[in-house]
Amino acid sequence: MRSVVLLLLGVHLVNAATHTLQYFYTATTGITNFPRFVDVGMLNGEVISMYDSTSQRKIPKQKWMAENLDQQYWDSGIERLKGTEQVFLDSVQIVMSRFNQTAGVHTWQLMYGCELNDDGTTQGYGQYGYDGADFVSLDKNTLTWTAANPQAVITKHKWEANRAIAEQYKVYLENECIEWLKKYVGYGKDTLERKVSPQVSLLQKDPSSPVTCHATGFYPSGVTITWQKNGQDHDEDVDLGELLPNEDGSFQRMSTLNVGPDEWKNNRFSCVVEHQDKTIRKTEDDIITNFDSVPIAIIVGAVAAVVLVIVIGVVGYLVYQRKKGFKPVSASDDGSNSSART
Repeated sequence: MRSVVLLLLGVHLVNAATHTLQYFYTATTGITNFPRFVDVGMLNGEVISMYDSTSQRKIPKQKWMAENLDQQYWDSGIERLKGTEQVFLDSVQIVMSRFNQTAGVHTWQLMYGCELNDDGTTQGYGQYGYDGADFVSLDKNTLTWTAANPQAVITKHKWEANRAIAEQYKVYLENECIEWLKKYVGYGKDTLERKVSPQVSLLQKDPSSPVTCHATGFYPSGVTITWQKNGQDHDEDVDLGELLPNEDGSFQRMSTLNVGPDEWKNNRFSCVVEHQDKTIRKTEDDIITNFDSVPIAIIVGAVAAVVLVIVIGVVGYLVYQRKKGFKPVSASDDGSNSSART
């Protein structure tokens, strides 16, 4: 189940001024040794709960979740998700038929939730995806659905004919979701308000390889990684990686500078990492070329990032890095009304 947690590492991560409660449902077919259905709950970009079809258990992923919610809460969530699981597995087959597909690896996904800003304003969203591409998304203000492709038009018309589906989403997103969001923020206040500076390393496999600036272990998630050449900002030949969460709730990010040995020799490059009020600068003198000497914490983070990319690629999750999207729930946190047939 370790890989299932990594499934969510690529999700949209919000800034510290916004609190978010998000749920991600993923149903799969054609993938061996992987749960056919997974539900992951996230607060401010951190995993707080998880359910999967293999264990058929919904469990807390943060200590403060376990301490503040009784067993009835977890049991009621399991019962709802068992029903949702079957609906999602059926939906994969339905959408496959619309694309004239009979086999292969396919995914049906939902992302839904709400945001609470410091000024008291709120947002809510619900969006479905198939095989890593948008399918249908909710406009809760007009109670309509937007179809991203011809195969989704059937679903759009079907759900708009039953206006209660969008209405239930709207009620959940504007009320219940915000209520649970506030509760969770209160439960996890000490953890969510912590501030931890990043550990920064310059990594290079050999003298002719690109140099990677790796920042890890920082919290909150807002970090800036830039390169300088001879004291001036340098943004050419730079590959900035995605912001990824670590298992302990902190974050990591990489930025790779792709220049040859001669350019390194003839210029003075430095990596500048800014987090909160702290600035960390690393230069050529700090490059680690023997990966066996890299601190264990960094190795673990880097390996997790690689596994993450593999898993995300398998389930087609990158679509959700482009947009926000969400869906409703029931009397507990994510007792969502996912019973709407595709």
